[in-house]
Amino acid sequence: MSGEFSRTSLLIGEEGLSRLASASILLFGVGGVGSHCAEALARCGVGRLILVDSDQVAQSNINRQAVAYQDTVGRGKTEVMAEIIARISPDIRVHQIPSFVLPDNLEELWSSIPEEFLPVDYVVDAIDTVSAKLAIAQHCHRNSIPLISSMGTGNKLHPELFEIADIYSTSVCPLCRVMRKECKARNLPGLKVLYSRETPIKPREMAGEIKGGRPAPGSISFVPPAAGLMIAGHVVRDLLGLP
Repeated sequence: MSGEFSRTSLLIGEEGLSRLASASILLFGVGGVGSHCAEALARCGVGRLILVDSDQVAQSNINRQAVAYQDTVGRGKTEVMAEIIARISPDIRVHQIPSFVLPDNLEELWSSIPEEFLPVDYVVDAIDTVSAKLAIAQHCHRNSIPLISSMGTGNKLHPELFEIADIYSTSVCPLCRVMRKECKARNLPGLKVLYSRETPIKPREMAGEIKGGRPAPGSISFVPPAAGLMIAGHVVRDLLGLP
């Protein structure tokens, strides 16, 4: 790692930079939360990033995703994110897994990670599917891999209400309610999450905007990115043993 991280070294020292340069972080999801988290981790000098996402950039992503520009629409999100990371620092190694995460394929995806990216030091879950989030949580719990999971960031306008807590201490967030119940049913003793205490806003109807059989959630430029940055900060402090 070179001079692009000189200002970072003033905060965490050369030893801290070296620790981050040797770290391997797996990110599930490179959307509104995950893309900004990945960019922040790269700008901290994390040496190995594994990006898992099957989606292509859509025009509706431009309002909030670090990978989304008019000239990247239609391209794979992991591919665009890898190019952004290379522009930040060519020393950072990136492995792309352009796949949709399901409980049935999680072990296969994990086994496809190249040896040079192992062991995984931290996992960031920034996907939407509850069943996949639970499968990731179970895998990380079984294998003692640190994990932080992003809860709902859509239909919100107040990033200052985000906080990091155990899933069993959360409130208000509808996704947290579902995850608490399902984690309990699976005997998971805890799950570190980023969530918001903001009551979700009911999105206005838009023709054609349907996701998973429901109207797509509303979003804005400063909410999902704030969540991604908070997660990146937590991961970096955890890796360095900082409060």
